[in-house]
Amino acid sequence: MVRERATEVERDSSLDKVEQILQGAMHEFLLHGYAGTSMDRIAACAGVSKATVYSHFQDKQGLFKALVEKLAQERFHSIFGADRLEGDPKIVLRRLVTTALNEMLKDEEFRAFKRVVIGESGRFPELAQLCIVCLIKPAIETLSQYLACHPELNIPDPEATARILLGSLVHFVMTQEMMNGKEIIPMESDRLVDALIHLILKSAQ
Repeated sequence: MVRERATEVERDSSLDKVEQILQGAMHEFLLHGYAGTSMDRIAACAGVSKATVYSHFQDKQGLFKALVEKLAQERFHSIFGADRLEGDPKIVLRRLVTTALNEMLKDEEFRAFKRVVIGESGRFPELAQLCIVCLIKPAIETLSQYLACHPELNIPDPEATARILLGSLVHFVMTQEMMNGKEIIPMESDRLVDALIHLILKSAQ
C-alpha cells in the first residue's frame, strides 16, 4: 500500500513536470519562434533542469509535437464535445459554428501559436503538416461524417462542405483578429454564423 501511494505521488509529480515543460515551451515558441527556441531556454522557463526536459521529450521536435497534440485534444473537446456530433442539424450546426468561432476569437494564445506555425512553415514544413494532421484533419473528418449521416440536408459533397464551413471560420478569425482587419472590413460574428447556417440548411428545403 505504501509503495502504491509512493508510485501515485511519483506519477503525479511526473505529470506536473510535463505540464511545466509544455507551458515553458509554449512561452518560448511564442516569444522566439521554433528556430529561435532551444531546449535550454525551455528548461529555464519551465523551472526544471535540461536533463528533466530530455527525460520526458527526446528532442525539440518531439516536444513541439506533444504541445500540438495537447492543444489539438483540448480544442477538439471544447468545440465538438465528448459526444462528437449528434442531433438535429438545425441545432447542432448552429451550436458547433458558434462554439468554434467563439473559441477561436477568445483564445489569443492559440492564435499567436498559429502565427508561429505559419511563419515557420517555409523552413519547417513538417511542423505545419503536423498541425494539419492533429488540428484540422480530425475536425474536417468529424463534420464530414455528421453531414453525410444526414441525407435530408441534400449535401452532395459532405467533405467539401465541411471544408467550406470550417474554412470560413478560420478566414474570419484571420482577417478580423490575426491580420487586424476588423476596422477595415468589420462584421459581427453573428452575421457570419447566420449566413453559414442558412447556406447549409437552404439545400434541405
